[in-house]
Amino acid sequence: MMKSHTLRRLAETIVAALTIGAPLAAIAQTAGAGAPTKIDSGDTAWMLTSSLLVLMMTIPGLALFYAGMVRKKNILATLAQSFGATAVITIVWMVVGYSIAFTGSGAFIGDFKYILLAPMGLNSVSPLAPTIPETVYMMFQMTFAIITPALIAGALADRMKYSAFLLFMAAWLVLVYCPIAHWVWGGGWLGAKGALDYAGGTVVHLNAGTAGLITALMLGKRKGLGTENMAPHNLAYSVIGASLLWVGWFGFNAGSALTSNVNAGMAMVATQIATAAAALSWMAAEWIIAKKPSVLGMVSGAVAGLVAITPASGFVDPRGALVIGVAAGIVCYIAAVHVKKMIGYDDSLDCWGVHGVGGALGAIMTGMFASKAINPSGAPKGGWLIDGNIGQMVLQFEDVGAVFAYCAAVTFLILLVLKYTIGIRVSDEVEMEGLDINLHGEVVHG
Repeated sequence: MMKSHTLRRLAETIVAALTIGAPLAAIAQTAGAGAPTKIDSGDTAWMLTSSLLVLMMTIPGLALFYAGMVRKKNILATLAQSFGATAVITIVWMVVGYSIAFTGSGAFIGDFKYILLAPMGLNSVSPLAPTIPETVYMMFQMTFAIITPALIAGALADRMKYSAFLLFMAAWLVLVYCPIAHWVWGGGWLGAKGALDYAGGTVVHLNAGTAGLITALMLGKRKGLGTENMAPHNLAYSVIGASLLWVGWFGFNAGSALTSNVNAGMAMVATQIATAAAALSWMAAEWIIAKKPSVLGMVSGAVAGLVAITPASGFVDPRGALVIGVAAGIVCYIAAVHVKKMIGYDDSLDCWGVHGVGGALGAIMTGMFASKAINPSGAPKGGWLIDGNIGQMVLQFEDVGAVFAYCAAVTFLILLVLKYTIGIRVSDEVEMEGLDINLHGEVVHG
């Protein structure tokens, strides 16, 4: 008995030593799970479900949300962007993306050990998610990798070549998304410093929003903007898409706990509260300024709330979530509607105004409302307003600044190469007649 007890203690010590180097972000997301040593069926079931929910956010959720806001002649082209991005990114993620984002110990990039997922076996487990099979963890992270570049399509709608779009998706994933995901979640320098991003405020939304802004500026304005009617063709599609996004987002945020524990429950509650608050605050702001609460405004506000609560969802209590939601609806409404009009850039479907601004706002407000009582492992010192830790605010600003600067610079370079090789914008004739018939040889009837 003594020998058996000694061997068991030795095994526990070895496991603890192997897992002690997990990055802060991973520790935050598995808080409350103790020191697990084997695959848990409950965690695995929840993460399989979460992966499906997040995949649903891109197709059909984002696809319908964007397609409803473009003109009839470009609906199929917009749907094809989400569908094509999903296919391209799945393969790129399998070949190289997962490896450079979530393996290795480099400060800025992972290693190439998992090229083509070669070492991943049936019983493989990642140290970043020790209670689920690595196949499930890889798949969950793949769904994040899919939706992030797909979000950029909102800024380039109606005018980008499909060939350039697909190449841009692949290059941007490898050169922008994967390094930043590694910085924050994969053991890189921002996560090691203590920057908090529970489910992707900077990694996903600020990242995509910044790329959307640069892409919109590089492409230039749509032909006829300001003189032609560019009203959404079918807002019913957008409402359905936004509804799918709202439901799918629970996999996004609550799934980022990586376990079916109390942290997942609190993240789900925070997400629901912030989303509802942002929908109402956007609606109220529009009602006051424009005199009518539009349906497009309501669903845009909901998405803004989902974006802003994403980095904070596992770190804040319901009161913090309420404040973040209210702020997101008002700030993103001003950015997407009034600031865009004042500056004059053509971000077709408000990728920057909702995802860029909302992601940055949520990341900064995480530094204000993070509570060590909610997630003691993930926010050991809490945030500024809750626990008096002003240093967390500094880290959050550093996170926002680093992601914005790197993404803007590399996105510009990728587009520059594409512009002077295959070209990035369709001809004036194609744009005026419509992308559906010219790029895909099909049209929507009815």
